[in-house]
Amino acid sequence: MIKIYHNPRCGKSREGLQILENSGKDFEVVKYFENVPSFEELESIIEKLAIKPIDLVRQKEKIWIENFKGKTMSDDETISAMISNPILIERPIVVNGNKVAIGRPPQNIAEIL
Repeated sequence: MIKIYHNPRCGKSREGLQILENSGKDFEVVKYFENVPSFEELESIIEKLAIKPIDLVRQKEKIWIENFKGKTMSDDETISAMISNPILIERPIVVNGNKVAIGRPPQNIAEIL
């Protein structure tokens, strides 16, 4: 099942949701501010994207700048920071089996459907 980690207040996330709706495929919407992904879930997404955890962080968010910017953090600490502060997770994220895309730009999503 395709899954989108979605923030309804984010324009790019709404664009990603629209791409999925237009695809005609079944998918699950995870409003990740309400249902924060587990450590293992986020770690799996990062692994499938073949990126470092810091690459999934929204580093311009006020909470990142005030609490984490400039600190030396392990990958596990970075993932934990995203779980504790889900606003830091880049969005939207779409998972289709072993394929994962960050919807920035939103066209990335169409490539994994």
